[in-house]
Amino acid sequence: MKFGMRWFGAQDDPIPLEYIRQVPNVTHVVGALFDVPVGEVWPMDKIIALRDQIEGVGLKFEVVESVNIHDDIKIGGPKRDWAIDNYIATIKNLSAVGIKVICYNFMPVFDWVRTQLRHRLPDGSYTMAYQDALVQGTAQETMERMNANNTGGHKLPGWEPERLVHLQELLEAYAPLGAEGLAENFKYFIQAIMPTCEQYDVKMAMHPDDPPKALFGLPRIATDAQDLRRIESFYDSPYNGFTLCTGSLGENRANDVPALIREFAGRDKVPFAQIRNIKFTSDVDFHESAHPSAYGSLDMYEIMLAFYQAGFDGYARSDHGRDIWGERGRPGYGLYDRALGTSYLSGLWEAITKANR
Repeated sequence: MKFGMRWFGAQDDPIPLEYIRQVPNVTHVVGALFDVPVGEVWPMDKIIALRDQIEGVGLKFEVVESVNIHDDIKIGGPKRDWAIDNYIATIKNLSAVGIKVICYNFMPVFDWVRTQLRHRLPDGSYTMAYQDALVQGTAQETMERMNANNTGGHKLPGWEPERLVHLQELLEAYAPLGAEGLAENFKYFIQAIMPTCEQYDVKMAMHPDDPPKALFGLPRIATDAQDLRRIESFYDSPYNGFTLCTGSLGENRANDVPALIREFAGRDKVPFAQIRNIKFTSDVDFHESAHPSAYGSLDMYEIMLAFYQAGFDGYARSDHGRDIWGERGRPGYGLYDRALGTSYLSGLWEAITKANR
């Protein structure tokens, strides 16, 4: 297991790369270009500059999160083939600088949904939370609440304010699709890019839906084992894989996260893992928690054991830390709690590995 941390770039991440370099057992940075419009080709000079920044402090850059999917690809719109051709060109450019994995999602409109970005926990730390009752209004109301709710001045991936201008238009475009239509458009996309991925040795790692349920009438296609098996069947290759996000899948109480790990990582379909814990406060409500098992509803030992039993040797990062010790970071992406989470997870990994020699 190769541990990394996500970084949003020098312009929009208050955490210097030098600090990430000091976190024990972190050898990689998970990064992306955030100033290239969705659908455009990522320029080589910008990719090289990002790689050089990361490698300049002694870290490795082999995982991208994310190369976002243009809405015309998801909807099956008139610019679909143009956007796919550009995506293929981006894959080739990323391969040229040593990228091995691209994390991405196929969620309509919103990359993720939370209702509170600074939910105060009893210990005085702050975390993100989801309350189902608060998403029963319109998508516009929810998006405005998200952007007004203590973002700390940061743009949140998938929740950029400028998207409000086109929100209703997008919702109307997705409405007729349903899950079947979205799945067919995903199939078209994955079958178009896979030959390039195989030729250029870049694995695609689809992120599950977050939360794994339908919201605002939008379809979902990556919520549970059955969905993931279907996605796998559209192009059966080690290059058509998943980002095994324990929190996103764990937000569906019916999902057995360790079993999902053993199944899909055991078939070499998990090149990248995002490992976090959540705490259910009702059957449908939850908040992000500290990583150790005692603080959440997921058994992190069983999760790490499942990765070991599956023979996982891919990339992993701790995910969605709290704001602790007075830090006011990007929601979910402060330094201190993610560093603690990485130390905890890497400690579990070392113990499990040595105990099973």
